[in-house]
Amino acid sequence: MELIVFVLASAMVLSGAIGVVLFRNPVHAALGLVLTLFGVAVHFVSMEAHFLAAVQVIVYAGAIVVLFLFVIMLLGVDRAEDLTIEPLKLQRPVAIVLGAGVTVLVAGAVVRGADTLGRETNASAPGDSNIRALARSLYSDHVLAFELTSVLLIVAVAGTVVLTRRLKKSEG
Repeated sequence: MELIVFVLASAMVLSGAIGVVLFRNPVHAALGLVLTLFGVAVHFVSMEAHFLAAVQVIVYAGAIVVLFLFVIMLLGVDRAEDLTIEPLKLQRPVAIVLGAGVTVLVAGAVVRGADTLGRETNASAPGDSNIRALARSLYSDHVLAFELTSVLLIVAVAGTVVLTRRLKKSEG
């Protein structure tokens, strides 16, 4: 079962990452990023790091991607750009060399760490009590501030959408 979850989550991460790079529409690329971040959260859950999975979904997939979408809307990416003009001539070859280097490093790390797969880990790590204390404090003592922050973020989303909305020619 663990292998199936790992393979499916890895497929989510890889397909989302490829989508981020290949999608021409920035909104679709942001959705690919969300898929990648959810796949990473599934990996965290499979390693019994539930707090990190929750933070991954709430902070990164929620707040950071919403921030990306704000920037996309503010910049008005609906205009076409000429991709044949390259401002930096060495940009693509350097990117290919760096990408190949990172691929070799990741492959080396996977091969080197293959012998550690299947070892049992200590589930009750020393930092676990800190996480429990943080969660207890956040969701009991400071729950009003936590919820007010979420309302503030929703108002910010709505305000940004209203401010960046373009009027059609017949409206203005």
